[in-house]
Amino acid sequence: MVNWNGAPGMSAAEIEARKDRFRILVCIDGSDECYQSLRYAARLGGGVDADIVLLYVRPVDQGLRSGGLQVRVARENMLKWGLELPGIQYLKKGRDMLKELGIMAGDEWREEVAHTDVNGDPLGDNKINYINEQGKMVVLKLKVATDIATGILEQWELGPYDLIILGASGRWKGMGRSFWDPAVAEKVAIHAPCSVLVARDLEEGHGHLICTDGSDEAMEMVRSDAELASRCDCPVSLMSVALDVEEEPDAKANVEKAEAMLKELGIEVKETIIRVGNPVDEIIEVGPDYSLIVVSESGKSGLQRFFMGSVAFKVMENAHNSVMIAR
Repeated sequence: MVNWNGAPGMSAAEIEARKDRFRILVCIDGSDECYQSLRYAARLGGGVDADIVLLYVRPVDQGLRSGGLQVRVARENMLKWGLELPGIQYLKKGRDMLKELGIMAGDEWREEVAHTDVNGDPLGDNKINYINEQGKMVVLKLKVATDIATGILEQWELGPYDLIILGASGRWKGMGRSFWDPAVAEKVAIHAPCSVLVARDLEEGHGHLICTDGSDEAMEMVRSDAELASRCDCPVSLMSVALDVEEEPDAKANVEKAEAMLKELGIEVKETIIRVGNPVDEIIEVGPDYSLIVVSESGKSGLQRFFMGSVAFKVMENAHNSVMIAR
């Protein structure tokens, strides 16, 4: 359980209400990958108990130093979607996609706009909350930060979130760099307190490949991700890798234990897979048959994970398809 005491200014009731909801943070950069991941987020977050937050992070003072732009007018126009400042068009496209997917169906959604001053940036942080009668929320957030990864992690502090989704091979337009960069994906995956999904050509419907080594951490991950998969009716498969043939019975026992646990929870396992060899190589080879690979991190601190280079992070870095590090 992650300790989260709420953002400054939040009431105790607001903090408790957010803790009871399933919250997804989708990082938007305008790439095809980010919108593919948004479709997946829409499936996971379709229930009335779920909130979806679309986030675009921009550098301090980007695009605001020239042209005599009046900050007050810029802020007002931006919130009305009348001014195409960096990131606005991407967030707007994401909102429209959620409407098309039925997440924002109906006319009962009310709008709330909010602004937070940021030192060194005249426009600051801005967001629009869309809230329906059942309390479901869709948020569009334009956030200022020194770099993208810092902005994403700072946004979690304002959350909390159960899942952060990032497009793996997209291009963050504001920064002009490839997404897969230790300053972004690796930093977020290492330091985020919640599960992180790095999306590569994320296709719906192929199910979750949940990898387990039989440890307590892995068993908890199996349970939590199977429940997550059930939110979108995604089939679940279990995999364990033995380092050599002598350990193959242990790998088989790992998946049998996980399968039995899920059966008790009423969750059906589509298939179980036992492989022998290097865990990273075997998982990556099997992975493309599924919508995403699910692995658990070691439970160590971010600094320890960085230096130890666990199986989970090696899979995330080298896999051909989407990978979720579950916490």
